[in-house]
Amino acid sequence: MTKRYKYIFGPVPSRRFGRSLGVDLLPFKTCSLDCVFCQLGRTKEKTIQRKEYAPTDKVIEELARWLASGVETDVITLSGSGEPTLHSRFGEILEYIRSNSQSPAVLLTNGTMLYLPEVRQSASLAHVVKVSLSAWDQASYEWVNRPHDDLVFEKLVEGESKFREEFKGKLYLEVFLIKGVNALPDEVRKIAALVEKIRPDRVQLNTAVRPPAEGFVIPLSNEELEEQAALFEPPAEIIAEFGGKQAHNIRANEDAILSMLQRRPCTAEEISEVFDMHLNEVSKYLGKLLRKNLIRTERRESLIYYCGTTSQA
Repeated sequence: MTKRYKYIFGPVPSRRFGRSLGVDLLPFKTCSLDCVFCQLGRTKEKTIQRKEYAPTDKVIEELARWLASGVETDVITLSGSGEPTLHSRFGEILEYIRSNSQSPAVLLTNGTMLYLPEVRQSASLAHVVKVSLSAWDQASYEWVNRPHDDLVFEKLVEGESKFREEFKGKLYLEVFLIKGVNALPDEVRKIAALVEKIRPDRVQLNTAVRPPAEGFVIPLSNEELEEQAALFEPPAEIIAEFGGKQAHNIRANEDAILSMLQRRPCTAEEISEVFDMHLNEVSKYLGKLLRKNLIRTERRESLIYYCGTTSQA
């Protein structure tokens, strides 16, 4: 019987990178922010304390075992249940991925800890880093991202700007827009002015395509996103839905699907693409998990998402 992984999951569908093997370094929903749009729900532990939340040697042991299995993935991503830069040794894990895998190492971070030189140094070991900026001042930062009390918006922008100066890899910057919150043209122009100073390689607009933490979060339509994208110079790109190639040797079973849904709500079509399974087969797994009350459904406009009812242990 295959030993279950504790710290890695997937590959899961990523609208940016295709198939992404996730490396989860934090207890569920441990983060420096409590963003109103987060697909994982509200933050359980809001902190800026950096420590070795997951044992580094155990994470590397799992990565070595997974890499030896020969399963295909487009990228290996530090992401999952919280803010990965809160892990005090995340740089060592990025270094291991760089040295032992042909897949690029990706760091998905909210950018809040990049004001620290040691965090910038560790983050620079990734091939690609995605940071976020969805506010334009302290007040909007507190409304959209609900940061830890000790976090200051100016330090977020400063940290991302310094990292851009030092980082030799690809820097992506995500702007998450919410109707009625931070998506008026004047508001977006203020964000765009800050983005221009940071100078990322790519600017990507996102909105609430997955069930958010708060019910008042309303997504923008594609047409509205296109209008806002033009306010950036050069124009921002709108993150497309997942459409990557399927890995034919991904082993699909209840545990694998449940592990994915505990961390990321997905539609049946997305599960089908990731595991290269027919929708009828996917529906059987989902039916079993629903009957066991391990997952639940949420509707977003015309789409039904499947979500874990409990966090990953």
